[in-house]
This record gives sequence, C-alpha cells and structure tokens, in this order.
Amino acid sequence: MDRHIKQKKRKVLKRKMRPSDSAIEKVARAKKVKGKKEIRAFNVSEGESKTQGCSVSEEESIPQDTDTVLPNDDGLEAPVAKKKKNSYESVSLPEDVSVPDSTEFQSLKEFVSEKTLNAITDMGFTNMMEIQHKSIVPLLKGRDLLGAARTGSGKTLAFLIPAVELLYKLSFKPRNGTGVIIISPTRELSLQTYGVAWDLLKYHNHTFGIVMGGANRKGEADRLQKGVNLLIATPGRLLDHLQNTQGFIFKNLQCLIIDEADRILEIGFEEEMKQIVRLLPVRRQTVLFSATQTRNVEDLARVSLKKSPLYVGVDDHRETSTVEGLEQGYIVVPSEKRFLVLFTFLKKNRNKKVMVFFSSCNSVKYHYELLNYIDLPVAHIHFCNATSGTLLCTDVAARGLDIPEVDWIVQFDPPDDPKEYIHRVGRTARGNQGRGHALLLLLPEELAFLRYLKQAKVPLNEYDFSASKIYNIQSQLEKLIEKNYYLHKSAREAYRSYLQAYASHQHKSIFNVNALDLQRVAPAFGFVVPPRVNLSEMSTAVKEREFRDVVAEEGMVRDIKARSYNRKPRYLKERPAIRDNSPDKNGKFTALTAE
Repeated sequence: MDRHIKQKKRKVLKRKMRPSDSAIEKVARAKKVKGKKEIRAFNVSEGESKTQGCSVSEEESIPQDTDTVLPNDDGLEAPVAKKKKNSYESVSLPEDVSVPDSTEFQSLKEFVSEKTLNAITDMGFTNMMEIQHKSIVPLLKGRDLLGAARTGSGKTLAFLIPAVELLYKLSFKPRNGTGVIIISPTRELSLQTYGVAWDLLKYHNHTFGIVMGGANRKGEADRLQKGVNLLIATPGRLLDHLQNTQGFIFKNLQCLIIDEADRILEIGFEEEMKQIVRLLPVRRQTVLFSATQTRNVEDLARVSLKKSPLYVGVDDHRETSTVEGLEQGYIVVPSEKRFLVLFTFLKKNRNKKVMVFFSSCNSVKYHYELLNYIDLPVAHIHFCNATSGTLLCTDVAARGLDIPEVDWIVQFDPPDDPKEYIHRVGRTARGNQGRGHALLLLLPEELAFLRYLKQAKVPLNEYDFSASKIYNIQSQLEKLIEKNYYLHKSAREAYRSYLQAYASHQHKSIFNVNALDLQRVAPAFGFVVPPRVNLSEMSTAVKEREFRDVVAEEGMVRDIKARSYNRKPRYLKERPAIRDNSPDKNGKFTALTAE
C-alpha cells in the first residue's frame, strides 16, 4: 500500500516539475486519441465499412498541429482553445498579399509592428535595400527562402525583421524556450548579428542571446535554461548545447536561419550542420542565405528547406560581381619591394580608413608588431568607430563584418580565388550609396591571375606606382630585424607561413612556390639571407599549432567531440613586449625614416 502511495506522489511531483508546454502537449495528444476513438465509434454505429472512412464537420475535425501549440499565461486549457490564434500559420500573411512597391520601411506598416518600425527608425534606416525589399514580406508569410546576395547587401536586417515579428506575434515568453535560431560561421559575424538584434529588439520584451566557441559554456547553459527566444550561434557550440545542455527548450522552434551558408561549409561544418538540422523540429520555417551557390550549399538546402522554397537573387542581373561604387585596381610589385610599397601606401594614407589582407595569422602578427614598432599605428581597438586607421587581418574578416566607411581595401597577399577577392573588397563601398577603393598587389609572375578575375566579372585597372616615390627604408629594416630578437622570430614565422600559404594556393600553375626567387622574397621580411624552410618535411607539431591558430581566429575553439570549449587559444596569451630599445631625450622611440 505504501509503495502505491509513493508512486502516486512521485507522479504528482513529476507533473509539477514538467514545463507547462509539455503538459499542454500531453492534453492535446489525449484529446486527439479520444477524438479518433469517437470517429471509429461513429463509423461502426452507422454501419459503414472500414475502407469508406467518415465525414466529420469542420467543428468536429481533429487539429493537425496540436503538438506545436505554445503555452499561454491563462493556464493549461486556454492554449488548446486558442490554438488557431497562436499557431504559426495563423500569423502568416495571406498568400495574395504582394510586396509593396515602395522601398521605404514605413510601407511595411500593415505587416510589421510599430515597435519594430520605431527601432528601425532609431537605427537610422529609412529605405530598404533590394534583398530586404524582396525577402521581408515573403518571410513574414512563412515561406522557406533561399537567398543569394553579395556581401554588404543588407541580409542581416532582411532576416532579423521577420524573426522579431514572428516572436512578437506568437507572444513568445522565456518559458517557451527558443523560437528562432540564427547560425553564423564565425564569432565575429555572430557578435555583429547580436548587435543588430540588440538594436532591433529595443522596444520588445523578448529574450535573446548568443552562444559561440571560446565563450563560457556554463554561463551560456544557464541562460539557455532560463529561456532565450532568439538565439545566435556558431555551429559547433550550438550542436554541443543541443546534445548536452539539460533544460534547453528548442522543441517550440519556429524558424531556423542559416547565414553565410557557403562559408559555414567551407570551414568544415558540413557534418555538424546536418546533425543540427536532424535534431531540430521538422515543422519550422527555414531561411538560408549564401553569397555563392556551391554544390555543398545546394545539398544543405535540399536537406534543410522544404520542397518548394522561394529563391531570391539580387545579383543575377548585374554585369559585374562587385558593387558599382567601388574603384579597384592592381599594381605589379617585385618581391623585394612589397613591404616598402605597403609602408609607403600606409604612410601616405594615415588619415584614411584602410584594411590590409594577409594570407596567414603569422603575417598579420609580424606586420602588426613591426608597424607599431616603427610608429605607424595599426589594428586600433576602436577601428569600427574610428574615422581613420589601419586594420591588419586575414580572410576571416572578409565575410559579413560591417565596418562603416572603409576607404581602402589593400590585398597585400593575393586571395586564393576570385570568390575570396569579392568578399575582401566587399568590406568597402557598402550600402546603396557606398564608395570605396581596392588595391591588389601582384608579382610579375602572378599576372595570369587577372584572367580568372575577368572571368568572374571583376573589372580591374592597372595603377601606376612610381618607384621614385617609394620610401627606401630597406637597410634600416634589415638592421632592426637582425638586432631585435622578438621581431626576428616573428619575421621568420611570417616568412614560413607566407611560403606555406603560397604552396597551398588553389591556382598552383600561377602561384608556384618552387618558382619563387627566395633571395628576392626574403628582403620583404627584413632578411638579407633567406631563412631555411623545408616545406615538404614540416613537423607535425608545426602543422597542429598553425591549425589551432586558424581555428581560434575563425571563432571555433572546439575539439572533435564538441565537448571542450573553454581552453584559450595560444595566440591569446600574453606576449613579451617587442620593443627593446630606449627612448630618446624627447621620450620618443626611434622610427624608421626614408634614406
């Protein structure tokens, strides 16, 4: 007898601990089963055969989507009674609603709430860009969408506005769990999307958050257990939480958004994405944005999207692959003059906002240390909000980052393919009226790369760079690298990484590392005699260290089993100061000057 009483108490306690939406689902399933029994009884009483079935009036029909009913503050029975009001299909716009002719955000008044429109106004936006004009209304209607748009086209608002409206119209509460998930390839892009969501949700009460590699996993899990309505995530960390975080409610998910899908697949997250899609509820809206349509992207779209998604392409009719406000060109530079040209360019454009792209993390680190040492400040922490400055970066920064009013994009090391070139120059001339410049440095033997750019509809002009105007600091650079231990070590690593990147280039017929004259390459790194580098017999330790650096920079600090995320990458540890000389009588350090 006591045993039966204990079992009954345990069931009551379990019922109290169960989330309210689980209780609602149980009630709905019971009602559905009861309804089916009543239908079978009706058939038998009327003498109908089992094969004929029965006709039930509209009021007596069994709901088909009771499993996705969201809880309401009124109690357990209210959501069942108000199922149609809270269901996703009921808040979708009618199929006969057309996209407004006007490109002003205020033209969306009948579709978008006043709270969201006020937030858009506060953000300083008045007119929609093309991808926003074509995508927002169909997404509000609940359509699955495959979008193709170049970088800087305004994709973020195109999917965030419908996501916020979906949560608002369904009255999502923290206890309902996660209603929208946005997957981004890198930490940087995730943080940027999070910032836009912060501004857009200014007048809303929905919870939102971010989970990404390298962050505190325990803190993320605590927030997920409390309820995050709109979640922005990187793939590896999201999969980890889906599999291992208890109390993470995602069964009420209404919309999955995959941003920069091609980039996600390029950096090796194809298997993780397939697992994520399998774990998430099937009844959902899915949005997939990609700058390029590759075979892998098509495979992911086939797995995640419904049978007839809406395709929105805003660049299909353009004659060029880059924006109209971009002036771009190239210069031919001998190997030994590469750094001198870069130094001269940055010196003459100190009042401009410049981004310089390199092929490796080690090259970025070396040039950052060198340029700061010789009083040419770069990589300022407030670069986004600054009116001038220089940012050194790898291709990680070529995707998605919205840095305002960049004047110049300098590609010190050539990109791996035309597609990467397009993403790099996409950091400037952003928006409808954006203006910017791009400069590509090529060796004489690399000119054949222009043919591939031409095939990709990238128009380039040759810029004239007079040799007489180049600052001649070569001898001082060589002395500095020879005497400064830390700079010498950093230069060796950058030199080796440059050759490794060159050897792994996609177009090996053009970028042939064996054809490089190393005696001419070395001076660009401050060496008189080229350091010894054996590309064919690189040690396993070096390979693993460089892989960890790249993975850390791309924002995916994770192990293969997606369990350990809290270890800091090596490159984040404190490094000793590289400046080992003394200031002069005026308190300033010696800067390199032209001879």
